[in-house]
Amino acid sequence: MNQEAPIIVGLDIGTTKIAAIAGRKNEYGKLEILGFGKAPSFGVQHGMVLNIDQTIKAIRQALENCYASNPNLEINEVYVGIAGHHIKSLQTRGDIVRSDTDAEISQKDIDQLINDQYKTVIPASDQIIDVIPQQYIVDSLQNITYPIGMSGVKVGANFHIITGDKNAIRNINRSVEKSGLRIKDLVLQPLASAAAVMCDMDFEAGVAIVDIGGGTTDLAVFYEGILKHTAVIPYGGENITNDIKNGLGVLKTQAEQMKVQFGYALADEAKNNAYITIPGLRGQSPKEISVKNLAHIIQARMSEILDFVVYHLKQIGMDNKMLNGGIILTGGGSQLKHLIQLTEYTTGVSARIGYPNEHLASGHTDELTKPMYATCVGLILKGYNDYENDKRALEENYVKINTSYFAKEQAARTTEEEWMDEDEDAAETAGERQERKAKERNASLKGFLDRMKTKIIDMFTEEEDAKL
Repeated sequence: MNQEAPIIVGLDIGTTKIAAIAGRKNEYGKLEILGFGKAPSFGVQHGMVLNIDQTIKAIRQALENCYASNPNLEINEVYVGIAGHHIKSLQTRGDIVRSDTDAEISQKDIDQLINDQYKTVIPASDQIIDVIPQQYIVDSLQNITYPIGMSGVKVGANFHIITGDKNAIRNINRSVEKSGLRIKDLVLQPLASAAAVMCDMDFEAGVAIVDIGGGTTDLAVFYEGILKHTAVIPYGGENITNDIKNGLGVLKTQAEQMKVQFGYALADEAKNNAYITIPGLRGQSPKEISVKNLAHIIQARMSEILDFVVYHLKQIGMDNKMLNGGIILTGGGSQLKHLIQLTEYTTGVSARIGYPNEHLASGHTDELTKPMYATCVGLILKGYNDYENDKRALEENYVKINTSYFAKEQAARTTEEEWMDEDEDAAETAGERQERKAKERNASLKGFLDRMKTKIIDMFTEEEDAKL
């Protein structure tokens, strides 16, 4: 295990469950799970926190279970997933004109470009959650993925901006903070799930992530390495459970159990002569439920959800010919039997289940490979992406500062030596002066190189000491 890497915690506040997972990357870049806890969620509906007290209790219970799995953990800050039908997205375009056109485009220019997008006019009740660059434009050059290091007068980009309701975001913040935690960042759940179940080839080929949660179904579409579209469909596994409860006249707990154990997303695959016996209430006679009828109820709601997916794909012009990577189904609702066949039949696009084991190291429990934990694992990966980017920027600035320091020191020393030589030069001949100065320059250069070597050795020695 890489002891220098930080421990990052992902907190998934869902409609049916709240999960907390702590992880750290090992020396091979794989994620080792150090702690895992979950608890039932009662204060969240359709991805939105409606009862803060109940949500706080569930978060604390999930944390206690996480501590129970690893008593040595200390959790102070978390990455939190956000979803809900209040989430919206829009496309914008931003440009800046650079004053120093001779200098290379730097991260500072990109940061300014991104920060300007936070001034985008949106409804007063909404708040910008994230600004995601899609493609950059440098002068007349378009479709640039990485402009840093290039030269140009005008730098622009197309952006995908994700917004959410201020009150909904405030309720999440309050629930987490009153649980004794700090929020490091809020991350859109389908983006976190995408990070957990996708590889680089998927991003390039073109895929649609369909994260079927308890209260919502989240959609994220990627094409040629770019996030093209995000959407939140206000239906999920809870809606299927309620349909079964109302359609078959059973309790909600019975409906959930039937869905998980006997549910089919494709009614044609269910047997005609199969029945489920439900115990009667308060002495009533048992009730027999047809597995075929159960499957029809499930298929009707799942078809509706998939129709929304098709609608969004058509809205952005992503037909089945462009999604070479197909549709990746994840989330707890993706575990329904024969859902892949129904998805392919409804959308005309190949489909598969996305498991969050793409980036996990060996040795974790089998439960963590279930699709329902994709968001939580993806939140940890998002945290590591931020950590590695910040570390890289810090190292680059550190090198620049020290290089500047050595350059200033040499310039000051040269000026001082030239000033001291002015009086001595008057008593020497031209030949003697030239010979003396050549020797002094060689001695000065050697001395400077020796001092610089010593400073560099000290600099790295101090850095190693700090790490220890």
